[in-house]
Amino acid sequence: MRDEESAYLSPPVQRAARLLRHIAAGDPVTNMAQTARALDINRTTLLRLLHTLQAERFIEPRGGGKPGWRVGLGLFGMVAQAFASEDLAEVAGPILGRLAEELGLSAHLGVLDGREVVYLIRRTPNQSYISNIRVGSRLPAHAANMGRIILAHLPPAQVARLFEGAPMAAVTAHTATSLPALTERLAADRAEGLAWSEGFFEDGISSVAAPVFDATGAPVAAINVSGGASFAAQRERIGQAMRTAGEEISRRLGWTGTAPRRI
Repeated sequence: MRDEESAYLSPPVQRAARLLRHIAAGDPVTNMAQTARALDINRTTLLRLLHTLQAERFIEPRGGGKPGWRVGLGLFGMVAQAFASEDLAEVAGPILGRLAEELGLSAHLGVLDGREVVYLIRRTPNQSYISNIRVGSRLPAHAANMGRIILAHLPPAQVARLFEGAPMAAVTAHTATSLPALTERLAADRAEGLAWSEGFFEDGISSVAAPVFDATGAPVAAINVSGGASFAAQRERIGQAMRTAGEEISRRLGWTGTAPRRI
């Protein structure tokens, strides 16, 4: 490596990466001194790295009464989400473009990341109203309808764990700010198959979201359209277009129409 390149490297990040590769290669770090020698770091640094990586869910205890560590679901999830996002973007982009032009509304796709929904795709029509949401924006999942429709199709126990003890700030007077209130809202969204919002997130803005499923029937994303006027006069037309678009994206991802398995 050239000297000018190595000058920009971060030794702590390099040590964390080496430790992750070491664990992935089969060392569960049951002997701290041995692993510290193998990685050429001291035991205090190793201990800090282990606890930091566990806090970030990149590693986790092996379980089953076995000592040591293994690669965590957080790391697998991040990698899987990266690959899934590429597939989603390739599949969903053209469909969202058609949806935006058909309805004259801004169309988006987002994924759940913890208790937030992250916007990955944005398509806008050639009309006066254009959503000001940007790709990469993060909104609270309990308040935004793309987050709601994904949560509505997750196992209730998983949703309960996700929001247990977590603050649920009110964005508008319509926001569910407690787990019982959120559970009731999600049940209504699930029954409808769509999550509607008439000023629920932002005054004067209407939107509706539909779920996107993968080949296993799990909700991996959501799409929505938004506009500056009430959807009441076009509710049936918009709802049908959203259901069709959500199902088309899902089927292109391998979904067969089977409802997600409840746990």
